[in-house]
Amino acid sequence: MYAIIETGGKQIKVEEGQAIYVEKLNAADGDSVTFDKVLFVGGDNVKVGSPVVEGATVTAKVEKQGRAKKIIVFKFKAKKNYRRKQGHRQPYTKVIIEKINA
Repeated sequence: MYAIIETGGKQIKVEEGQAIYVEKLNAADGDSVTFDKVLFVGGDNVKVGSPVVEGATVTAKVEKQGRAKKIIVFKFKAKKNYRRKQGHRQPYTKVIIEKINA
């Protein structure tokens, strides 16, 4: 059984036992989080939401909080002596999907 959930403005296909990286959630390590925006549930009996499946939830356990690798944002305008260098590290939350309740 699998499901498509929406979190952090993104849609993610998840299965039980899978580890996924999502946008930062306000939860401590070891906490349990529930995703209630379930758009689709697949498997033996398929359920399609419009836009969400009523009563369906996905529970997951927070494994860790972290930040992604640094990216460099470099702005440059030719012949104008304009150069700006800035770094950015996007925060994320790693969760492990425990149960899909459909």
